[in-house]
Amino acid sequence: MTARSTRCTTVAKTRTSRLAAVAAIAVAGSMLLTACGDQTEGGSTPEGGKTGAASTAPLFSKLPADIQKAGVIKVGTDATYAPMEFKEGDKIVGVDPDIAAALSKQLGVKFEFASGTFDTLLTALPTGRTDIVMSSMTDTKARQEGLDDKGQKVGTGVDFVDYFTASTGILVKKGNPENIQSLDDLCGKKLAVQRGTTYEQAAKDQAEKCKKEGKPALTFESFPTDAEAQTRVKAGGAVADLNDSPVAAYIAKTAGGGNDFEAIANKTDAGFFGIAVDKKDTQLRDAIKEALDAIIKDGTYKAALDKWNAADGAIPAAKINGGS
Repeated sequence: MTARSTRCTTVAKTRTSRLAAVAAIAVAGSMLLTACGDQTEGGSTPEGGKTGAASTAPLFSKLPADIQKAGVIKVGTDATYAPMEFKEGDKIVGVDPDIAAALSKQLGVKFEFASGTFDTLLTALPTGRTDIVMSSMTDTKARQEGLDDKGQKVGTGVDFVDYFTASTGILVKKGNPENIQSLDDLCGKKLAVQRGTTYEQAAKDQAEKCKKEGKPALTFESFPTDAEAQTRVKAGGAVADLNDSPVAAYIAKTAGGGNDFEAIANKTDAGFFGIAVDKKDTQLRDAIKEALDAIIKDGTYKAALDKWNAADGAIPAAKINGGS
């Protein structure tokens, strides 16, 4: 169900709050994808051989020739979404980079993450600026088909290799002063959401639902980064921020030492996060799927999730375009 930002010189925010201080740093983070080329810890040379043409990694031969030659898979992300992906010093870290590091050992090439605003990540794929998008992006039919929120064709679409599940998380101020327990409790309230995410659409859908049911109107404001949405909630300008459940839980645990927010999870609407690949790059897509199945089998996938307390989102096997 998802969502992301950018930058190169400062610590990104957190789609959540990273360490206690991250939320504040977060709001500062936003550049253009073309301006940043941050390599994560997962971008180091994989074990089992050199990267590039000399690699002896088990699945290197499955990759397209141009990727083999380059020795790199360029990854678009919005590194403002802890614990999934966020800045720590000059590196992008989190669940997704750690999964990428495990994939790297199977494929024998580096995964180099560059941070950009979330709503521009998919448009970079056809240009060749990135090879994949790995940014806690919800796999939806609309994204697969290149449709906007009105059902209009705006792109060629992408294929997803699904690697994680998450449900809606409702982030509210500590103490939950409005006693929000579900999306229906938001009628008559104001939300803050990140622009270009499935939660911006969820806010629109819930606003329409409130109207149809004759309840007080729900309003919302969209922001370039989730850190800005968090700030609005903390300041009292909105009662809640909609987010992915692991992210909302992480923010509630870490922001202000755990004193700023609470998270309410709606586990009935779980959906897949997918690694997005351009429709024409089927060989790369299939290689990533095979590598993901391999790390699920050997336990390195689970280790990456456990490191960030994200095991609830684990899947038993990789899927292609499993979203709805």
